[in-house]
Amino acid sequence: MRRARPGATPRGTAERALTSVEAGADFDEARDRSTDRKTETTETHEVREAREARETREARAKEQPVSKLWHITLSVSGVESPLKEVRRGLEQLAHDHPFLLTSRYANDHAEIRYWEEARDLHDAAAVALRLWGEHRQTAKLPPWEIVGLEVIDRETYHQRIAEGYGPPPAAPVGVHPY
Repeated sequence: MRRARPGATPRGTAERALTSVEAGADFDEARDRSTDRKTETTETHEVREAREARETREARAKEQPVSKLWHITLSVSGVESPLKEVRRGLEQLAHDHPFLLTSRYANDHAEIRYWEEARDLHDAAAVALRLWGEHRQTAKLPPWEIVGLEVIDRETYHQRIAEGYGPPPAAPVGVHPY
């Protein structure tokens, strides 16, 4: 079917044409009221969704503890290895783990100090205990075992340094022999 002017017959057919009929005067008002209701409902829904999203973010922020900085001192020891290999391995570890502050080493032991960001002491210690083993292959570290671990929060570290009884002064950042 096709639209045409009233009274005109479509070309090539004897069918009747559809004609437009004017809508009643109340049609536009009803349509406008319907649109207004949809707009109000949509705005209310959008405002409600935004408020709920904000409340959810705030609740999650309250639930998630803020991470802290932890000073890690990891001590490893084992069978003697050539000093050059120990140094090269520790330098590679420092390259792979960019937060490494300093390493001191001898042919049968080493000490690594660095800062770790973690939620709590348990998380910082867990990461520290995995450090040597996870990098042993890639950095070609000696097959030593962890023999000591100290994890202290930032405030304790600075308090120890200020009172003069903290860890022995670290050598300048980098890898150094004992």
